[in-house]
Amino acid sequence: MKRFLLYLLRWQGSSPLLWFCLIYITPIIGGLWATIASNLIGGIIFFYIDKFIFTSKYLSPLWEIKSNITCVDCGRKDYGFRIALKKGYDKTKEINPEFRCYKCATKKAQNMGVIL
Repeated sequence: MKRFLLYLLRWQGSSPLLWFCLIYITPIIGGLWATIASNLIGGIIFFYIDKFIFTSKYLSPLWEIKSNITCVDCGRKDYGFRIALKKGYDKTKEINPEFRCYKCATKKAQNMGVIL
């Protein structure tokens, strides 16, 4: 939901750019070309903003999933899950990562403040 709201806000940010181009560039090159120019400028600017919105570790955690593990909490042999990266937490280079079964990983994630 956070990504969606940021995307909507970003989308509204393109309105002033379009307005500026249509008001100030249309008299020079015409409405169609001003619209094309505003879309090209917007694409250059908003590409990086969209990239941040859809790939940022600050908006949702990065999970690592591995098969055939033993859960560090309950000892169950199953698929293993762990949060490897989130804001203020980076375990991507951990030598001995701790994997948990789905049930224990869900409980741990909620304790870490991750909304599932």
